[in-house]
Amino acid sequence: MTDTKHIQSAYELAKERYAELGVDTEQALARLDNVSISLHCWQGDDVGGFENPGGDLTGGIAATGNYPGKARTADELRSDLDVVYSLLPGSHRLNLHAIYLESDSKVERNAIEPKHFSGWKDWAKEKGHGIDFNPTCFSHPKSVDGFTLAHRDEDIRQFWVEHCIASRKIGEYFGKELGTPAVTNIWIPDGYKDTPADRQTPRRLLLDSLDTILAEKIDPRYNLDAVEPKLFGLGSESYVVGSMEFYTAYAVSRKILLTLDSGHFHPTETIADKISSMLLYLDELLLHVSRGVRWDSDHVVTFNDDTQAIANEIVRSNALERVHIGLDYFDASINRIAAWTIGARNTLRALLVALLEPQAMMRQYEVDGDYSSRLALQEELKSMPFSAVWDYSCSKKNVPVGMDFMSVIKDYEKKELSKRV
Repeated sequence: MTDTKHIQSAYELAKERYAELGVDTEQALARLDNVSISLHCWQGDDVGGFENPGGDLTGGIAATGNYPGKARTADELRSDLDVVYSLLPGSHRLNLHAIYLESDSKVERNAIEPKHFSGWKDWAKEKGHGIDFNPTCFSHPKSVDGFTLAHRDEDIRQFWVEHCIASRKIGEYFGKELGTPAVTNIWIPDGYKDTPADRQTPRRLLLDSLDTILAEKIDPRYNLDAVEPKLFGLGSESYVVGSMEFYTAYAVSRKILLTLDSGHFHPTETIADKISSMLLYLDELLLHVSRGVRWDSDHVVTFNDDTQAIANEIVRSNALERVHIGLDYFDASINRIAAWTIGARNTLRALLVALLEPQAMMRQYEVDGDYSSRLALQEELKSMPFSAVWDYSCSKKNVPVGMDFMSVIKDYEKKELSKRV
């Protein structure tokens, strides 16, 4: 158990150090309190969902590992999420996929309704969470050939259009019921493994499908629409219909959100540099924070340079109110609750470090052309006592400090997860 007296003392010293740079730590913590991370439900069960438990995972998505304790029901998944939320400072959201519906009988994806998600709504309302939503355009017989909204078969294409229309209505339902707009994000796996002869036709079909899906206007107080590009995927290495160029043009022209996923670009490319550019043309952005290792491997988010760069750009662009931050990874090789918690805490920690930057000082060095001092300051900030401020934030919110959260997770694993066989 961490000594709160020492936490307070360390914080007071850190507060003085940051004050010397013109940074108000209390103000930084207050701003962090207003940040809500959208936790991805699929970390808890390896993207299985409850529509077809044990079915094949397709769309170029792969969950590796077989750590005991995977959630098998919605109640188990919600129980696991309750543990994760208790280990995070602040109030946070849930990101839900359509395959996590609850029904006593089979429901086709183009027939899903709000009633199939009432259990999630009731839980979120009780716990104080907002919910974001996603149509699930993979792991289905009508997506086995790798195409959905850009399929050349009109019947199959229409099926997925109807699924996405239904998903927007469910997003609207969550927004109305929970008092905070749902971000309904569309990602599709459509693409070719090898070089296509015709790149334009699938994109024209996707354009028409999206326009049909978005034809009904929904009040942005309840639902916000987003589209998610990708450079390549398993089975779509040579060509992805929904490329960055396609979706950027679509989002700007239709005035909807663009989703930037950390793992959906070239391994040497970071989404951090894209944020300031996109915010000049779009009102809001959705981020999927992940960690790709040589490809879109969806590793647990760590407190690394890429994560920090994303947080820095959001804060430096003064865009905390314009950027929706969600997590998107799934690791079944370690305790799933630990994976959730570690990634979420690291994302919040990176945002705190960004909020503790002496931006006015850095920018003045830049304006003055004093790039030597700018670099020196940026490097010195890396050894500033931000960890003391983070520990204080956790302690103040009655959230475990340091490694103490692992004791909670191991206890829950012993009492609950170990029984799931």
